[in-house]
Amino acid sequence: MNTGILIAVLIYEVSIILGVGLWLAKREAAHAKHEGDFALAGRHLPVPVIAITLALTVLGTAHILGVFEIAWNIGAAAVWFSVAHVILLVMVCLSTGLWVRRLGLTTVPEILQMLYGRGTRLMVSCTMAGVVFGIMTIETQGIGIIISSMTGWSIGNGAIVGAFLGMAYVLLAGMKEIGWLNLVNAVVLYLGLILATMFLAFELPGGDYSSVAEFYTASGQDFMLSIYGTPQIMLSFALGVTIAVVFSQGINQMLMQPCMSAESEKTVRKALWIAAPLNGMFGVFAVVIGLTAKSIPEFAALGPKIAATTMLVNYLPAWLAALLLASFLAAILSTFAITALAPATIFTVDIYKNLYRPKATEADMARVMRITIVILALIAMGIATFLPPILAAMTWLFSWLVPIFWVVLFGLFWKRNSTVAVMTLSAAWVINSAWSFTSLSQVLSMPADANAYVTLVATLTVGIVGNLFAKGRAGYFSTQEYQSRLDDQLAMAND
Repeated sequence: MNTGILIAVLIYEVSIILGVGLWLAKREAAHAKHEGDFALAGRHLPVPVIAITLALTVLGTAHILGVFEIAWNIGAAAVWFSVAHVILLVMVCLSTGLWVRRLGLTTVPEILQMLYGRGTRLMVSCTMAGVVFGIMTIETQGIGIIISSMTGWSIGNGAIVGAFLGMAYVLLAGMKEIGWLNLVNAVVLYLGLILATMFLAFELPGGDYSSVAEFYTASGQDFMLSIYGTPQIMLSFALGVTIAVVFSQGINQMLMQPCMSAESEKTVRKALWIAAPLNGMFGVFAVVIGLTAKSIPEFAALGPKIAATTMLVNYLPAWLAALLLASFLAAILSTFAITALAPATIFTVDIYKNLYRPKATEADMARVMRITIVILALIAMGIATFLPPILAAMTWLFSWLVPIFWVVLFGLFWKRNSTVAVMTLSAAWVINSAWSFTSLSQVLSMPADANAYVTLVATLTVGIVGNLFAKGRAGYFSTQEYQSRLDDQLAMAND
């Protein structure tokens, strides 16, 4: 056990979480509560906080440990996971993120009620909350892996400790706590990552990464050094992950919630210029570290789950290993926190208040969200021990949200027909499940991980054909109802 590194990491995490959380809680206690304070930080978060939070929300276990893991098999082409997220952030900051902020939403399912009715809202609420919770379990696994690499504990035991840290990351002040903690942690993350990449090279033969390249060349795996990999990798992974990421996260509550918390639409637009580069650059560093770990026999023997993090602990100076692992852990805790807050917000707003307590106060809702966060975290601790492949699990989860993106798009810009919307969602979800749990992919001689393709095809086929032949109301953005809502939002802002 690397006791010194463990103690340093825990001191950093506990100090920064409690320090920022208690400061915000005390600060807010002295001011009047705004609507949505816990879930949306009163819709007052500035550009730097929104930008960093958008970047770190999708820079969790999948970006760090998932890229380490997938680089093991496909090499430098794993960077396409990061490229997909850059495209995603461009789309969010220039379209979907602006829409949810403009409409004054608290949850994504609210827009489904505006477009198609209450039934569709509840249908999407349950599905989206489940998907985000699934992502939360992957983040819990990631926390367990980081702690396991420092302690030698099982990943399950590490996940228990990490989940309690993750709860602290959000319970004190909600969205505002996540945002300001992210701002501090992003600086530490990139400082540690750049220094680690430099120091790691000094530990390799020749003092650079040439030995890593020689390993893959000598073993006949030259494709591992190219971001284009092979044609099969580009088709099955690069394109597939881009479809899954852009058309799922582009409407996911966990990424929309920071946008809903922004001061204005202008804040969301400006955030793009920080969020996209910050998120995109990370993938390059992660791929280099992952490829290096596999090229060294003593770490390759540990397998893709913990090889890279164990290598960092053993090869880097103790102070730098502590800094880097603390920053990795902080990034994953950030995503853990938002994946806990997002389904808690959906449950509280779409189920608790919408169905049972229409007159619930801000204090009532904050209390329910906190309770829900704790329950979800406790369940995630147990599920994380099953250790599914990180990116494979993420791709499957993302595919559930692909039809929601398109149904929202159809309803905003084209036509609103509730029956077609439900049929589109149902068809995509059935095919996604069949693809994963039956031999359908083998029958059609297609890759087993092509969930994003088949859900996209099902969505577009049923959605387009259905809307072409069925009658429906005009797209929401072309209606007087939309203009009236904008007027109401403007009046509230002026008040």
